[in-house]
Amino acid sequence: MVNFSLEGKIALVTGASYGIGFAIASGFAKAGATIVFNDIKQELVDKGLAAYQEAGIKAHGYVCDVTNEEQVNALVAQIEKEVGAIDILVNNAGIIKRIPMIEMSAAEFRQVIDVDLNAPFIVAKAVIPGMIKKGHGKIINICSMMSELGRETVSAYAAKGGLKMLTRNIASEYGEYNIQCNGIGPGYIATPQTAPLRERQADGSRHPFDAFIVAKTPAARWGTPEDLVGPAVFLASEASDFVNGHVLYVDGGILAYIGKQPK
Repeated sequence: MVNFSLEGKIALVTGASYGIGFAIASGFAKAGATIVFNDIKQELVDKGLAAYQEAGIKAHGYVCDVTNEEQVNALVAQIEKEVGAIDILVNNAGIIKRIPMIEMSAAEFRQVIDVDLNAPFIVAKAVIPGMIKKGHGKIINICSMMSELGRETVSAYAAKGGLKMLTRNIASEYGEYNIQCNGIGPGYIATPQTAPLRERQADGSRHPFDAFIVAKTPAARWGTPEDLVGPAVFLASEASDFVNGHVLYVDGGILAYIGKQPK
């Protein structure tokens, strides 16, 4: 029988106080995993702990800036001491800046690259030695449709294309140690981050971007954070032991679809 159970596994999901990370971590908990998460501020960690408690999940929350290698190494050591060695890592923490390229400063560009690409490298590097010792490990990088496509105002999100290639390189380098590194590429997901793009207009009509996304998606809707849970549990479980270096796009079919012909 295919084993989707995460019983006895310890999962670190970065930036999982709310949104996609919270949904994935909650799904892992239901599959039997012990949940560890971080966020950049104590108030966000506290908010996350309260949300997990409300959902009936015992989670371990820590303050850590995932772009800071010293903090990450200390975090992983603390988790190993207080909870146990990490079996599953989800590099979920991320940011986006919607600024036209010629108006974006190099510092703003670097900040997005730092959080969305450097941080997954730093955290993966910190957990891989423990996974090698255990003889197994699962790393899931939260990529994006922007790992494949370009769009105006999100030039720094090219980091997600880099994250796709980092995923393949980790799979290539550490597959022999029974470590699988895969990505999930969410489509347009209804989260607080995307809420401004879904606000109804004064006349009650859809936001133009909302209408555009629904028209471009064969499923004819935005995704929900819960749509990502099944794919994440699959990639974290023994069911995916021979899946490595793959990005699973959970996008309602948008990448497969050229779009409707204008009337």
